[in-house]
Order: sequence, then structure tokens, then C-alpha cells
Amino acid sequence: MAEEQRATRQVPAQRADEDRSLGDLVGDLVADVQTLLRQEVELAKAEVREEAAKAGKAAGMLSGAAFAGYMVVVLVSLAAVFGLAAVMPAGWAALIVAAVWAVAGAVLFVLGRTRMREVSPKPERTVETLKEDAQWARHPTR
Repeated sequence: MAEEQRATRQVPAQRADEDRSLGDLVGDLVADVQTLLRQEVELAKAEVREEAAKAGKAAGMLSGAAFAGYMVVVLVSLAAVFGLAAVMPAGWAALIVAAVWAVAGAVLFVLGRTRMREVSPKPERTVETLKEDAQWARHPTR
């Protein structure tokens, strides 16, 4: 008897699903897709936040390494000045080390300026693709 009651309870529920209009079903489908998309966007945001936190920590470590490298360069330069000061006046020793750094800086500046001139701020391939898409949209049969 209990099984018959369960069967009769399920039949009205099945009939209710069968009686729903196509509009109701499409509405439910759209709502489900919207919910799914919202969940995917939230997941993507969470992943981006997590990766941004990792990148921030890595950037902090790289900044610390850059500062340590800078300090090494300063101290090695001082050691070079003191080493040269043992064989010549300290002022000339400091001037020689400064001249070496000036030459290194000038070479890096020229190389950086040359490479910077090669950089194009306009995304050439994307612009070309957009032009092709616009052309296709105007004349899709071609």
C-alpha cells in the first residue's frame, strides 16, 4: 500500500513536468545557464585573485633580489675604488670607477632606446583581424 501511495505521488509530479509550457522550460533553461555563467565568473575571479596574490609575493621577492643586487654593485664599486686607491690617489680611483659605470650606462641606454623604437603600441594583428571581421560582416557571402 505504501508503494502505491508513492507511485501516485510521483505521477502528479511527472504530470506537472509534462504540463509545463515550452516557455517555462526555456525560461528555466535560461535561468540555469545564467546561474552557471555566474558561477563560472565567480570561479574565474577567485582564481585570478589567488594568482594575483602569488604574483604579488613573487614580485616582492624579486624586488628584494633587485635591491640586494644593487647593493652588491655598490659594494663591489667601493671595493674597486679602494683597490685602485692603493696604487693611485683615491679621487682618481673613484673617477675611473665612475667612468666605467658611465660607459655601461650609456651602452644600456643606447640599446634600450633602439629596442624601444621597435615597440609598436598598436596591436597590428588584432587591428587586421578586426578589419577582416568588419569586411566579412558587411559582405558575409564573399
